[in-house]
Amino acid sequence: MLQVYTGTGKGKTTAALGVALRASGYAMKTLMFSFLKDDPEYGEARAVQNLPWFTLRQVGRDAFVNFRDPDPVDLRMCRDGWEQAKRSIAAREADIIILDELNIVLATSMLPTSEVVSFLREHKGAVEIITTGRGAPEELIKIADLVTDMSEVKHYFHRGVSSRNGIDH
Repeated sequence: MLQVYTGTGKGKTTAALGVALRASGYAMKTLMFSFLKDDPEYGEARAVQNLPWFTLRQVGRDAFVNFRDPDPVDLRMCRDGWEQAKRSIAAREADIIILDELNIVLATSMLPTSEVVSFLREHKGAVEIITTGRGAPEELIKIADLVTDMSEVKHYFHRGVSSRNGIDH
């Protein structure tokens, strides 16, 4: 099935990782593509070194992405990451494939929504596919089997609390 975790609240990637953790209890393999992220110090990047059933491919760069005027490097990395993800989905490389931050990549037109939605519609029955990120486009929501919109009610960042290792990243 196709699961979409979106919204302004915290926890979209965490929810996807929770599905992967649960699946590992049944010896299911997860492959996660992290769009817009390439920091080896992220908690998930550090943790996968100890998880033989989980593979992480960071297909972004560790830099601020200007969504209004993306750097050609970021556009190329999104395209390359998407091409890798398509091959992995078509080849059924894992039981679960997480496309982390793909929603915002689509919402900001860094990849064409129609192309991605068409591919996911065609292949969503082959493996469990999970997308995360703010701003999931309506076209993606329409073809999804499960959509969770995480809304922020209260967040400690607004009190000046910095991102915390192991909790926020």
